[in-house]
Amino acid sequence: MSKLCPQCGAPVNETAVKCEYCGASIPSSAPQQTQTAASQPQVVVVQTNTADQTRANWPIKNKITAGLLAILLGGLGIHKFYLGQGGKGILYLLFCWTYIPAIIGLIEGITILTSNDENFQIKYKCRLG
Repeated sequence: MSKLCPQCGAPVNETAVKCEYCGASIPSSAPQQTQTAASQPQVVVVQTNTADQTRANWPIKNKITAGLLAILLGGLGIHKFYLGQGGKGILYLLFCWTYIPAIIGLIEGITILTSNDENFQIKYKCRLG
């Protein structure tokens, strides 16, 4: 199979470097690379963390306030209402006469105050204020 000269259009051999008729140089038939890896545009995909988006909607709570409410008023479940756990707060109110919620509140208060900020935020689904 032969190719054509780009200058004069005469048929030339596949391995020819110059045209026999006009003397024009013939481009090589080796496949040309369209782009090298370095010259290709880089596509950067930025994915936002859905956990961060969810945490942005959490209410702002103070860890020290929650801990002190649990220690001082834990028998009535006030800290549970503050942290948005109204069902547990009502349960604490129903059983406050047994003093069991007071003991649990004291333990929870110490646990809240000694926990790190990240664990507090995840456990109670709130942001620190």
